[in-house]
Parts: sequence; structure tokens; C-alpha cells
Amino acid sequence: MFDVGFSELLMVGLVALLVIGPEKLPKVARLAGFWLGKARGTVAGIKAEIKQELYAEDLRQQLAMNQVKQTLDDGVAAMMDIDSAMDAIATELRPSLDTDS
Repeated sequence: MFDVGFSELLMVGLVALLVIGPEKLPKVARLAGFWLGKARGTVAGIKAEIKQELYAEDLRQQLAMNQVKQTLDDGVAAMMDIDSAMDAIATELRPSLDTDS
């Protein structure tokens, strides 16, 4: 994320040592590490929540698509039943139509 090398970290450490002083530097470093850890934990938690929400949304979309597919399959089956019924009626009526002509 940040392109910080060893020399930059060493420079920041020296400036911190000069500004804060050698007595307070360990306490400040410990406090900074604590808050950095809390921030990382919070970011990790937010990432996990976002990932979980995206997964749940994906499942909802798949369920909706499955329901649409099932409805379409039911419609096709109903149309095939109607077609079969129409063929059966036509087969039954054909002899009577042929004799009328």
C-alpha cells in the first residue's frame, strides 16, 4: 500500500526520538502500535462483513434465478400438456371430420 522502505522508517524513528525524547518514545510507540492494531482489526471486521453481505446477496440472486427457471419450466410443461391435449382432441375429431366431407 505505502511504499516505505527501511531508510524511511529509520528516518521517522530518528525524528520521533528527537521530537518525543528517549523517555517517552517507548510509551508512544506502544500506544501507536495499540491503535494501529485496533484499526487493522476494525478494517478486517468491516471487510468480513462486506464479504458476508456480498455472499448473501449472491445467494439471494441465485435463489431468485432458480425460482424464475422453475416457473419457466412449469410453463413449458403446461404448454406441452396443452399441445398433447390438442393433438388428442384433433385425433379424436379427425375421423368425424373426414366422414363429413
